[in-house]
Amino acid sequence: MIHLTPAAATELKRLQSRYPQSTPWVRFEVQTGGCADLSYEIRFDSEKQETDRVYDYEAIAIIVDPAQLTYLDHLRVDYSDDLMGGGFRFHNPNATRTCGCGQSFAIN
Repeated sequence: MIHLTPAAATELKRLQSRYPQSTPWVRFEVQTGGCADLSYEIRFDSEKQETDRVYDYEAIAIIVDPAQLTYLDHLRVDYSDDLMGGGFRFHNPNATRTCGCGQSFAIN
């Protein structure tokens, strides 16, 4: 399960309102790359795969490929609009190493 703070949920709703209604899903993914081997990606998606896990949080439909759950299970996502370094913050209990940028991590 992915957990959103109220600030992260508010920001995702704001961003999603810019997309057409044909993109109702918020997809969380992990990509290879970044300072510590893996990085987070959030994107708005128009298609849900049959095998995707769906998590509903305050009218936000989050989808995750089951193969990615090893990396994303129990992920807590926060959002800060600080003038210096604002954005989404990821707190991942599965990470064995993280980068100072807050966007990259590793799992052994």
